[in-house]
Amino acid sequence: MRRFAFRVILHILLIVLLSIGSYLLFQKQLWFSTTICIILLITTAVHLYRMQFKQIALLRRLTDGLRYNDMMQTFHPPFKNKIMNEWAEELSDTLKDFRGRLLAEEIKHQYYENLLNKVDTAVLVADKAGHIEWMNQAAVTHLGQISQLPETLLKASVANDTPVIRIEQNSTVLEMAISRTTFATQGREQQLISLKNIHSVLERNEMEAWQKLIRVLTHEIMNSITPIISLSETLSERGIPSQLGEKEYSVMLQAMQTIHRRSKGLLEFVENYRRLTRIPAPIRTQISIAELFTDLKKLFPEEEFQFEVPTPELKLNADRTQIEQILINLLKNAREACSRKSDKKIQVKARKLSAGNTTLTISDNGEGILPDVLDKIFVPFFTTKTSGSGIGLSLCKQIMTLHDGSINVKSEIGKGSCFILTFPK
Repeated sequence: MRRFAFRVILHILLIVLLSIGSYLLFQKQLWFSTTICIILLITTAVHLYRMQFKQIALLRRLTDGLRYNDMMQTFHPPFKNKIMNEWAEELSDTLKDFRGRLLAEEIKHQYYENLLNKVDTAVLVADKAGHIEWMNQAAVTHLGQISQLPETLLKASVANDTPVIRIEQNSTVLEMAISRTTFATQGREQQLISLKNIHSVLERNEMEAWQKLIRVLTHEIMNSITPIISLSETLSERGIPSQLGEKEYSVMLQAMQTIHRRSKGLLEFVENYRRLTRIPAPIRTQISIAELFTDLKKLFPEEEFQFEVPTPELKLNADRTQIEQILINLLKNAREACSRKSDKKIQVKARKLSAGNTTLTISDNGEGILPDVLDKIFVPFFTTKTSGSGIGLSLCKQIMTLHDGSINVKSEIGKGSCFILTFPK
């Protein structure tokens, strides 16, 4: 660069000297010398212009490369000149260095983006109005591909006193722990929102608590009932004691038989609840939903049962036996709910969501479920049936939890109920 600057200054000095010389020679009317001096002046000026023009052309190529993100350009001198060679090499090295820095930043950006897409915590960046500017894959899975924050989330992001919110998305109720951080970039205030789905964690903890309680209760009850059964059998099989009359013995025998019968009934009752603690881990395979529905049609051939699959290729990665048990239980419940209806209609539909999840919905036009009962139907031991055990729906919920899925219900009195099974992709 110093050499180039020196040559420019030299050209300018030469132009000044030639201009002065031309003027003096013209005053003395030395026409031939004046002409020669003017020709040298013009030649020097043209050469200087060419130097400056080619330099500007190189700079323009550099700025165009930066503007259009063309970082693969290389610069060659417009004419054979040591100074221009150095200038072209310097520009090429500058662009190469910039390209290296840009590539490093892009790699770093992709690294952090991939890292954020791997975590199960939903992360969103939005402006003050709630317009979403970026969201990771977990956020897309939970909320869908949205451009605006949901109203509940927007209110919660404004009010920092709401640690947990409930969001209904894709027929699924999500309980999300929310945290919010405000930051500014380029003079714009933005908010970084993270959402942790704690619904499945709460459900799993709740189910584990119920299992522990059931194990303790069944253990204590069986330890108490078993000796009573054995003793009642022994006393029932003995003959009439000498100190008792036939009438007294008959009364005692009836009492022993009653104790024996009720004790065995209680034992069977307890054994049913022990099933909740014996569900094996699901053995997952690729299940054809169309084939699954075909088998269910054979079990429920009634006209009111309608099965719909969008495509025959739709599959579930799940334990077929366990999922089939869930559907059988829900279909039986739907049939009972429609028992008083003359126009019974029970629909089973499969659907692939945009987030990649798969849902199975079992809907009916039965009597519906009371609002105060709706939150309790998945609780073990709870039932509204006179002959029910209260483990059917809790068993369904536990199986869905083991599949990392969820089961939700919507119901309206007089119009029917809809159970939604959501399976992760």
